[in-house]
Order: sequence, then structure tokens, then C-alpha cells
Amino acid sequence: MADERAEENGSDPKQDAQPETQAEKKPSLLERYPIVRYVLIAALAAGIIAAIVWYMNYRASGQYLQSTNNAYVRADFVTVSPKVGGYVERVLVADNQHVRRGQLLAILDPRDYRANVDQAQAQIAAAGANITTARRTLDEQRATVAQAAAQVASAEAAAAAAENEVRRYEPLARTGAESHERLANLVLQRDRTAADLRAQRAAYLAARRSIATQAARIGQAEAQRGTAQAQLARASTDLGAVEIRSSIDGVVADKAVRAGQYVQPATRLMSVVPVDQLYIEANFKETQVALMRVGQPVTIKVDALDGAELRGRVASFSPGTGAQFSLIPPENATGNFTKIVQRVPVRISIEAGPEARRVLRPGLSVEVTVDTIGAKGSRDRIEQETERLKHDATQGAR
Repeated sequence: MADERAEENGSDPKQDAQPETQAEKKPSLLERYPIVRYVLIAALAAGIIAAIVWYMNYRASGQYLQSTNNAYVRADFVTVSPKVGGYVERVLVADNQHVRRGQLLAILDPRDYRANVDQAQAQIAAAGANITTARRTLDEQRATVAQAAAQVASAEAAAAAAENEVRRYEPLARTGAESHERLANLVLQRDRTAADLRAQRAAYLAARRSIATQAARIGQAEAQRGTAQAQLARASTDLGAVEIRSSIDGVVADKAVRAGQYVQPATRLMSVVPVDQLYIEANFKETQVALMRVGQPVTIKVDALDGAELRGRVASFSPGTGAQFSLIPPENATGNFTKIVQRVPVRISIEAGPEARRVLRPGLSVEVTVDTIGAKGSRDRIEQETERLKHDATQGAR
């Protein structure tokens, strides 16, 4: 009926119903719940404030914090090796056992080395006996030299007396006061005494030369004794080396020796890890080390400690990047070149208490953050130095 009346009036019933539909449309969520709009506005404002705070904090200190997770706990452990070879007689430590410096770790069979010591001692005794004999012979030879000197003096006196007799009887024999036979006997006696004098002098010279020979024999015997003493020192050192001791305080690790095993010199028997002298080796990118200096504070997060933070200090820097000390260093002058960011090993000392050190072990992964704010003016000083050098070079060229 209404439609018919609408048609009679010349109007469309669908167009007349549209405003009523728009009036009945549901309001939006923000219109129905104004609190949601307030929450969104507050969240947006909080986000903006947080971003501003973060940016200000980054500009103040965050940009000076350099972090890396390419870092590990290290220790300068010692490989225990024997100085001499032999069969292992006893092993006195177990795996993971704490040892002190100088503590006995293992003992090798000492019998061969003890025999070498006894042999060297016997050689020293024999050399000493030879020296004593040579010295006594030298004393006897000196007495012989003295005797030969006395005989030479006696022969000289006899030769002089015979010569005087000949001189005294020659005028008498020419005048006939003495017989020529008497003179001939005196001449014969003179010649005999002269010959005896020459013989005594030769004996004296030989006796004196024998003293030098005997002194040389004493020197030879003393040299032999010195050689034997050196052999004794070496044999004693080898005998002492059968007792293998720890050179540092630490914990026994990687033990690979058993009693009865034959070992050669320099064979790895075990390692001793100084767990009280741990440090961290962090490999920072070359773009991170510009402001790093020795002594800067470090924050350390150890995975094994469930993220607990420790403190540390930058101790030292490697003199080169890790690639420089690799087995095969890169040679960028050959072939195609692709630039790769290098890493610089940085040594960090750990400041931790006994509880933390009970957990720390070499090889554990850590994340370190170095606060480099103490060197924030270094870039400016580098630029100033560069400008000054450039200015000096320009002035020098003029």
C-alpha cells in the first residue's frame, strides 16, 4: 500500500529508504570505545619518548660501546713432556686433578740413567788416579833433573881438572922433565872427562824435557777428569729428569700416559691448565677498535653462567690481525680481490670471584662489551695531527 502511494506521488520507495539505512549504520571501534584511542595515543607518545631517550643515550654513551660474541675464555696451559726417554714406572696424578708447581706427576725407569751416573763417577775416579800418578812421576823427574844437574857439575869439575893437568904437563913433556907417556895418559883422561861432561849435559837436557812431557800428561789427565765431570753432570741431569714435575699450578687435563708405556723425549703426556689465570680473547672487527685502549672497562656475559655479567679490563692487543698469523696467510695481490672485514684479537683480563671461577673453563663462549668512551676525543686528535703534518709538509715543500 505504501509503495502504491509512493508510486502515485511519483517517488522511488528505495531512494526514500536509503537515509534510514545510513542512520542505522554502526559506529567504529574508536567511537564506541574512546579508551582505545587514548591507549593508542599514549603508546605512540611513549614510543616517541623511548626513541628520543634511546637516541640521547646512544649519542651520550651507546655509540662508544663495542660488542662482539666472537670471544672465548682462554688459558696459557702447559704441555707436560719428558726430557728423556724410557718406560713409565708410575703415574701419580689423575684426570682433572689439581696440582701445585713442583708436584711429581710421573716417574720413568731410572736404572739406565743411574748406571750412567755410576760410570761417570768411575771415570772421574780413574782420571783423578792418573793425575796423582802423573804428579808423583813429575816429582820424581824433578829429582832426576836435580841429580843430573849435580852430575853435570861434577863432570864439569872433572873436565876442568883434567884440562889443567894437561896444560901443566905439556911444558914439562916438551922439556923432558916428564915422560910423553904420562902426558898421553893425561890427554886421554881429559878427553874422557870431556865426553862424560857432554853425556851428563845431554842427560840433564833430557831430564828437563821429560818434566814438560810429564806436565802435559797431567794436563791431559785433568782434561779427562773434566770430561768425566761434564758427563757426570749430564748423567745426573738425566737421572733427575726421570721425575716429571709440574711447572705451574693448575689442573691436569688430556692425560695420555699410562704406567708401563714407553715414551720418547718431547712426547706429550698430559697438559696442566692454570684455571686461576684465565683470560678472554675477543676478536673485534677492525671497524670497532679505533677507540679501544688498554685499561678500558669491559662487561662480560658468559653463556655458562646463564647470562650473568662479569667485569674485566682490556689487557693488550695483538700486533696483527688473525689472518696474519694463520697457517696460510692471505695474499691479496694475486687473483680477484674481495674486501673482507678483518678481526683483531684483543686480550681481556677477567675480574671475577671464586664462585665464578669455579665455572669458567678455557673454551667457553662469552659476549664482551668494551666501553671506549674514555678515548672519545681520539678521532679529533688524529685529524688534528694529520692536518698538522700536512701543513708541515706543505711548508717544507715551499
